[in-house]
Amino acid sequence: MNHKVVLIIQARMGSTRLPGKSMMDLAGYPLVGRILERVKRAKNIDEIVVATSNKNKDDILVELANKYHVSSFRGSENDLVDRYYKAAKYFKADIILRLPADNPCPEPSEFDRLIEYQLGSNKDFSSNICNFMGNGYPDGIGVEAFTFKALEEIWKTETDSEKREHVALNFYDYVNDKLPSESSFTVGTISCPNKYARPDIVLDINTETDYQMMKKLYEYLIPMNPNFTFTNVIDWYDNNFNKDMKNGK
Repeated sequence: MNHKVVLIIQARMGSTRLPGKSMMDLAGYPLVGRILERVKRAKNIDEIVVATSNKNKDDILVELANKYHVSSFRGSENDLVDRYYKAAKYFKADIILRLPADNPCPEPSEFDRLIEYQLGSNKDFSSNICNFMGNGYPDGIGVEAFTFKALEEIWKTETDSEKREHVALNFYDYVNDKLPSESSFTVGTISCPNKYARPDIVLDINTETDYQMMKKLYEYLIPMNPNFTFTNVIDWYDNNFNKDMKNGK
């Protein structure tokens, strides 16, 4: 049986910690554009959607999706469960991949591995977006996957505002590395390949400091290899970033 796999990238310009980060420059192109470049190389994704809000300030993200020839969807600014559900329903998704628009180093091959696991395992939710259930992944190269059926159940029944805003909390408590209380969803993961197994590395952009680190990474790696892999990221992190940190740069 064929299942339509839809990657939904949640993005907005109104980030509370770092406003406008979705369009911040990374070696000549905006952050979300760099993400789209990379995820388009995954082989097992049927459709890519930039899901943003109905606010006028987010018009630029719809324009960017058009520029990169991917789909877009507009919905609630803060009710992410509603935005994801309506986008998934509109694009007829069977399996939804969730990716925040502040993870600029997604690894396409690891998306494909998780999709294969999700399709073969019948889990409600799986993830390799971080060191989840001891899988050894760095934070920021993978993705989350869940079924439309599970998302629809959450959309119909969940009333907690925090869980409506943070979709993953309905499936797993990442902070405490455990299932939410009274959860009936099945959850799984895959082991990180040894060459990527660096749970100490965090590649999210949440602050100006995070952005400056990622800006340096992109300016270093893109001229050498526009399709750089995570092994290149590890080399840079160990040989450049860590040395700069020790030298106070």
